[in-house]
Amino acid sequence: MGTEGLRWETLEALKNSPKGKLKYSPDWIEKGEDILAGCKEVTSLSPISGAILKRLSPRHLLKNCSLGSPIRDTSLATSEDVPVSSSVPISPHHILTSPISHCLIYFVNEDKLENLHSMVDLSPVPSSTPPPTISLHSPRATRMAGCICICEETHRAKAKAELSLRQELQDRLVATVASRELEQLKRFEEFMELKQRQEYQTMRDMMEKETQESLGRQEKLKEEHRHRMKILNLRLREAEQQRLREAELEKQRLVEGRERLRALNAIQEEVLQLNQLLEPSSATQTGLTLDHTSYITRGNQLCSQVSEVVRTTAEGQFPSVEDMTVAERALQEMRSLLRAMQEEMAQAQERKKKEQEEEEERKKQADLKALQEEQKKNAALSAKEKARKQGLQTRAEDSTLKWYKELQDVASQCAQAFEDLNNPKDMQTKKLKMELQKAATIPVSQISSISGSQLKEIFDKIDKLLSGRQIVSGGKSVSTSQHPHGLEFVSYKLAEKFVKQGEEEVASHHEAAFPIAVVASGVWELHPKVGDLILAHLHKKCPYAVPHYPPMKDGTTMEEYQKILGYRVDDSGVEGQDSFLKRMSGMIRLYAAIIQLRWPHSNKQVPDPHGLNHGWRWLAQMLNMEPLADVTATLLFDFLEVCGNALLKQYQAQFWKLMLLIRDEYFPRYIYYHSTCLHQHNLTLEGAVWPKTSI
Repeated sequence: MGTEGLRWETLEALKNSPKGKLKYSPDWIEKGEDILAGCKEVTSLSPISGAILKRLSPRHLLKNCSLGSPIRDTSLATSEDVPVSSSVPISPHHILTSPISHCLIYFVNEDKLENLHSMVDLSPVPSSTPPPTISLHSPRATRMAGCICICEETHRAKAKAELSLRQELQDRLVATVASRELEQLKRFEEFMELKQRQEYQTMRDMMEKETQESLGRQEKLKEEHRHRMKILNLRLREAEQQRLREAELEKQRLVEGRERLRALNAIQEEVLQLNQLLEPSSATQTGLTLDHTSYITRGNQLCSQVSEVVRTTAEGQFPSVEDMTVAERALQEMRSLLRAMQEEMAQAQERKKKEQEEEEERKKQADLKALQEEQKKNAALSAKEKARKQGLQTRAEDSTLKWYKELQDVASQCAQAFEDLNNPKDMQTKKLKMELQKAATIPVSQISSISGSQLKEIFDKIDKLLSGRQIVSGGKSVSTSQHPHGLEFVSYKLAEKFVKQGEEEVASHHEAAFPIAVVASGVWELHPKVGDLILAHLHKKCPYAVPHYPPMKDGTTMEEYQKILGYRVDDSGVEGQDSFLKRMSGMIRLYAAIIQLRWPHSNKQVPDPHGLNHGWRWLAQMLNMEPLADVTATLLFDFLEVCGNALLKQYQAQFWKLMLLIRDEYFPRYIYYHSTCLHQHNLTLEGAVWPKTSI
């Protein structure tokens, strides 16, 4: 037990020695590292190592082995008599030559010992103080060394296993770390790629933002440029308009100046002409002796005043408004002078004319009395024929006369309603009057026997005008609503024009009665007031259309009575009998056509406003009245020629009875009356128009 304890103490001492603290690595040779590279101290045995070895083996194992003799051969001795140096120098580059070392080296296999010899330089190192020498003479030491070697091999195998295990763990750790590092590298690359994309996106956003800002600045600059250009254009336009206005004003000034100059020249010419009228030659021609010296003197002064104004403007300048005022005032005064002189002359002439008229009136009264006496004599001579003429009337029926007066009153009221339009005081009303009159009369003038399809267009135009709608007449738009009494004026003029067409157009062309009558009938149906005015105008110009024979009232002159009968009387005298009968014939033909015709586009359910019943009434009343020479025969013939066929279809047997009455009774009375009264009217049989007896 004591020996075993010493062994463990020896091992513990070796373990705690500096050499025992050395770290061994099996990879030193492979890595080419020095085994003693990590040794910081000089390796040496403990001072008590000799005592320990002596106690282990009392025998002298190695007699000639000395620890101080250096080992110079690489081969180990196999016998105990191998001499060992008694001392070994302790150096990092030399191996110890102690007995334990020799024992350790002895048990080491040869290949490892060769490697150890190749790595460790065994050359002796000189030292000033040689280390202590230990003599190994015990075999137990050798066995101990062998055990140590075995232990070392065991530990080395375990170290190798642990080393391989650590190597495997290290490889796995390295692989795990490599895999983790690879993943981290991928994440880093992805992060760098993301960061690059973000930087690229940021850069692109910045570029887009800068582009948008640049475009915005460009648009703003363009807008400012457009605004400046717009302002500049406005200023240029205003300047151009100002220039045009100034040019227009200058032109207008020149035009007004020329107009004033022209008006001034006209005023001067008129003043000179009026001054010539102030000469006494005009008075001497009438046989009047008047003193006009004051008028002539003032006229010469006014002429000088106007000439002075003209002289001031003869230098190329236009007359001013003041000059025109002076000239116009002079003209007005000249007109007043002439008017005063003419009034004075007119009063003188009026006095002379009144004297002449009084003398002529006395003569006419004497002639009228003679005529009345002759009529009384003729009435006494024809007393024998009263029985033959029994039943005939000398005047129209009371109801007919009442109807006639009502129509004349309607026409008079209508004329009074538009009196302000008929006699306009301003130029605008005068123009409106002319336009309305043209719009009413021109369409009627366009109606003729060859109008054809134009009748519908003419009728529509007249209907629009009477309905207050706008129509185009003479290139201008006109309407009755432009004046409060425009409708009355148009209705009156339209009715007057229809009657005038019968008086002129139908009298010359009998076939024109039908187209004029059909349009008049259509207008009459839609606008009854126009129909009443047509009858009023017709009765006024042709009283035989009533029929009515106006009697001669006391105090009525022959000219006025002839106008009442329908004759035209002018300065040249009374119109001839042929012209009178021709006009009466045209108006009766128009009236007969209106009675039997209706507008083809009208409502047939509405009764005719003036139909065949009025024609039958006219014919019956005409036959009940005393016949007039020429007039009765002419009107009966024209009326029956136009309207006879329509009356025959309407009244049939009654109409034939009327025709027999005319042939058997009325004709003989008419012939007798005409022959007895022919000398009273100073007429000849050549102007009479006789109806055909074949009717």
